[in-house]
Amino acid sequence: MNSLQHQSPEPWWREWPLALALLTLTFLVLLKGWIVGALDEPAMFIGLLTIICGVILAAAMAIVRHADVLAHRLGEPGGTLLLTLTITGLEVAMVGFVMSSGADKPTLARDTMFAVVMLVLNGFMGLALLLGGLRHGEQPYNLQSANAFLVMILPLTVLGLVLPNYTRSTPGPTLSTFQMVFLSLMSVAVYAVFLYVQNRLHQGFFILPEETAETVPPEPDHHSPRPTWYHALLLGCYGLPLVLLAKQMAAPLDAVVVKLGAPHALGGFVMAVLVLTPESIAAIRAALANRLQRSVNILLGSVLASIGLTIPLVIAVSLVTGRTLALGLDAADTVMLVLTLVTSILTFTLPRTNVLLGSVHLLLFFAYLMLMFDR
Repeated sequence: MNSLQHQSPEPWWREWPLALALLTLTFLVLLKGWIVGALDEPAMFIGLLTIICGVILAAAMAIVRHADVLAHRLGEPGGTLLLTLTITGLEVAMVGFVMSSGADKPTLARDTMFAVVMLVLNGFMGLALLLGGLRHGEQPYNLQSANAFLVMILPLTVLGLVLPNYTRSTPGPTLSTFQMVFLSLMSVAVYAVFLYVQNRLHQGFFILPEETAETVPPEPDHHSPRPTWYHALLLGCYGLPLVLLAKQMAAPLDAVVVKLGAPHALGGFVMAVLVLTPESIAAIRAALANRLQRSVNILLGSVLASIGLTIPLVIAVSLVTGRTLALGLDAADTVMLVLTLVTSILTFTLPRTNVLLGSVHLLLFFAYLMLMFDR
């Protein structure tokens, strides 16, 4: 503690992503008329989309940095929960804001939630298991934590992304008003039960018995001399411009889909990548440091929070605005979802992971990318 008190304050220029986000947002608002005309030129809207995505990613990295400091001070498992809820809250706000403005986007929420499952359970989880296995061989984790996450993820994903295709009260991959309200309440209830179990009833499920504050070395970013309120304040300061930038991203992204023939699911995939990459980098770093339990908490927690919080929000937006909400996946995506869930359950049946398991998840992620661009 004394060493922290004698550290010099962090330089103000370290918050350059916030200034960049505000500056970019200002230019996009002031040049709105010019941007509408630029959407006719492929090079212009691709360049504009690249700039906006880069700014959002830089700001999201800064959000994770501040959330990580707060998470370290809070301890496990509450610290990882704070980190997860911060990123998931940003994702949910971006999806809700984009969904409720501009042209009708009935599949945006579905595509984003599906992309989160594929990206995290196959892409980032596979990379964490592969790199951790290459460096440390077999890696231990608390089997009860993975089981707790998966037993919540499985029903929420199937009810939210598969069941709408098989209900008869409404045509297509949609739900009736009563069914949407019930699904929202169930999602909130399931996630609330999980939070109670994670933070009150069975905290030990989400840490290794030998992992304590004394045995786990802190990472460099955790040595911030700034007070807690400073990091909490900056979380909010970063969040608002990111959500507004997401709205500005919608127009060039739609142009990429319409004028270049990109898949409609690309929008949800891009949003998931931008929001989840910084947090997932922290999970991969933890696996490389032989702290696989933290990786499991971050990655599986991201999927559960994303599904559990996105479903009630987008349903509320749909009911309030009267916009159509398509939740059911098509046949090919349903197969990929079920295969991913089954593989994840098999991956976490043993108390140790290895390179083989990571390789399988990465191959499933590549299959998901292939099907996105070539049906």
